[in-house]
Amino acid sequence: MTSNKKARPVGVNHVALEVGDIEEALKFYGEFLEFTLRSKSDTMAFIDMGDQFIALAKGRKQPRDDERHFGLVVDDKEAVRQRLDEMGIEIVSSRFLDFYDPWGNRIEIVGYQGIQFTKTPPVLNGMGLPDLGKTDAALKELADKGMAAE
Repeated sequence: MTSNKKARPVGVNHVALEVGDIEEALKFYGEFLEFTLRSKSDTMAFIDMGDQFIALAKGRKQPRDDERHFGLVVDDKEAVRQRLDEMGIEIVSSRFLDFYDPWGNRIEIVGYQGIQFTKTPPVLNGMGLPDLGKTDAALKELADKGMAAE
């Protein structure tokens, strides 16, 4: 007998990016992100994001990503924009803050304040970010889904 029950997506635990070299990747991402390294080996590194993480894996072989990308939520999108400009990194979207890392991974930087994505107060406190707010539009989006804080 087949079950009709389906699992519901709850979130993303991690994103894995293939890079050419772990040390070079940590240096590159460290130029515009302040992060804690969860662990590292010769072929893998794990960058903490509170209750989530980015896994960097040595060995990218495929061509550059075109539309495939991931949205990396940050506390200060404009600080990333400024650092990328100082680094000479080309922004590849006129609408979003999208760019390619040196290995062809396409990344979109998203500001925490303006989207419906949210972290619990204990996670934000643990990350040292207890006072991150939300725009009215983001709060309305959350409220419309019954997810706004009371």
